[in-house]
Amino acid sequence: MTFVRVDGVPLHVEVTGSGPVCVLSAGLGLGWFDWDPVVPLLAPHRTVVRFDRPGLGLSGHARVAPTLRGEAERMSRVLEGAGLGGERVTVVGHSLAGFHAEAFARLYPRRTAGLVLVDSSVEERPRVRVPRRLRVALARVGGAVLCGAGMPRAVGPGRRGLVAPTPWAGLYGAGRVWRAMLMEYVTYGDVAVELAELRRAAPLPGEAPVTVLAAWAGGSGEWVGRQRGLAGGLGGGFRLAWPSGHLVMRDLPGGVAEAVLAGARG
Repeated sequence: MTFVRVDGVPLHVEVTGSGPVCVLSAGLGLGWFDWDPVVPLLAPHRTVVRFDRPGLGLSGHARVAPTLRGEAERMSRVLEGAGLGGERVTVVGHSLAGFHAEAFARLYPRRTAGLVLVDSSVEERPRVRVPRRLRVALARVGGAVLCGAGMPRAVGPGRRGLVAPTPWAGLYGAGRVWRAMLMEYVTYGDVAVELAELRRAAPLPGEAPVTVLAAWAGGSGEWVGRQRGLAGGLGGGFRLAWPSGHLVMRDLPGGVAEAVLAGARG
């Protein structure tokens, strides 16, 4: 366990294994530990980097609201802080962090060996209706009210335990985690709009394979169709994680590991 300071915030980073580098970033409100089932499958073949975004996991309080470029730069600086800034990496993003991973690949093409999107968020026509400044302000007020009322401690660990049991569920009793989750939620639309603009301005590196891994537990095929569309739009390959819910890295860790090991070039 180590900490890398980025823009004054100490970010929790875990580096495991050896070989070509892959960096794993989990979805909204999740932590480094959500990748635990995947790491033993990757570590014999890859140097695996996991980190917590500000406010989440063991990282320090978030100081500013998230932006897409800010999250891509955060990945870059985490790698630099871990002594891996000169390496080409496979960038793996789950859910919301799929936006961040794709942005990294577009903004740092020479440092990208591959891109793997694990049941990534998809927004075909992103837009926002309420001004960002107002949403951020309301999120700060709402976070303060919820924390002042003791909601994180009262319900956070229990709710997290229902989503996916983990010894780290107690972290969800911390107000900083709730504030970070709320801020990621209210700025989701902004990040989606930023990515749509970035797609028009910065192409993906042609030499870096793209893989989209979609969860499917036997329900509606609409989500799978959208994931196929994402893969097609990015010129990438498509894999189906079955049977799996949204937390693919927990439900089908072997499928995630296979996608990561197959989806990179040195």
